[in-house]
Amino acid sequence: MPATNRQIRLAARPMGEVKPEDWEHCSGPVEEPGPGRFAGRTRVLSLDPAMRGWLDDGPSYLPPVGMGEVMRAGSVIEVTASNHPDFQPGDHVVGMFGVQEHVVSDGRGALKIDTALAPPATYLGALGMPGMTAYFGLLEVGALKDGETVVVSGAAGAVGTMVGQIAKAKGCRVVGIAGGPEKCALLTDELGFDAAIDYRADDVRKALRQHVPDGIDVYFDNVGGDILDAALTRLAMHARVVICGAISQYNNASPVKGPTNYLSLLVRRARMEGLVVFDYAKRYAEATQEIADWIGAGRIKVKEHVVRGDVDDFPETLQMLFRGENVGKLVLELA
Repeated sequence: MPATNRQIRLAARPMGEVKPEDWEHCSGPVEEPGPGRFAGRTRVLSLDPAMRGWLDDGPSYLPPVGMGEVMRAGSVIEVTASNHPDFQPGDHVVGMFGVQEHVVSDGRGALKIDTALAPPATYLGALGMPGMTAYFGLLEVGALKDGETVVVSGAAGAVGTMVGQIAKAKGCRVVGIAGGPEKCALLTDELGFDAAIDYRADDVRKALRQHVPDGIDVYFDNVGGDILDAALTRLAMHARVVICGAISQYNNASPVKGPTNYLSLLVRRARMEGLVVFDYAKRYAEATQEIADWIGAGRIKVKEHVVRGDVDDFPETLQMLFRGENVGKLVLELA
């Protein structure tokens, strides 16, 4: 076992875009597992837009990452040593183990996975938090009904690709909003979306009028800002707006821009509701089974953007999310 454990720790609270100096690259000793604990080596790290919010010292659904703490992250580890009855060397385990090469855990919040059924990255994506977020956000918060019209922003991301495909599996019309012709072609040509809007090249409001002439029944928002405002102008009667994220706003140095067209909710008798996927933790097994069945039947295609490197590549890889460079679930696979 190596003598040191490479880690990424929070060195400063970011102001606007996260900068290299906001991180500390450090090494610590590799711990041995005590009674009731197991040790493991990180194989794959999850990179998620929510990470930006975890760095701010403000009220949220989770406490902020503390100064000097190992950066919070979901990951898949391979167990290397164990004094825990439920985990044995060679097991692969998914959990919130942080951005570090080696971990020691008491097993709380950890789940064994079968890498013969799906690769580790899939347990961080389609069968992980993004998949759960899409499933419960669309079907529970969005109260989706068969045959409705769904619009999703950030449609080529980890959550957006799943939202669109789940909606199609439920017999709905789906329009995705994404950045660039390649992403838009992916949505329609590979993932089965009915239409795609390129927010970088298209007039989003005009395109929405074209593609959803009868209005949006469920709008699943991952980006906030101007695109949320545009979608609010196209709501159908009794529409549901799911607020999952606002990646266009996360790096703002100024206050978050709220929707100016919110009175559309009144006129269309619509509702807007926030989503925190942890609220549905007791039902993850239900969602995982249905998503796995859809994948097995070819109704959902898994999209993963795998970057290969080491722990020290985490800060730069994270920035890919905010530059819109990833397609599907972004992960860092450690060498």
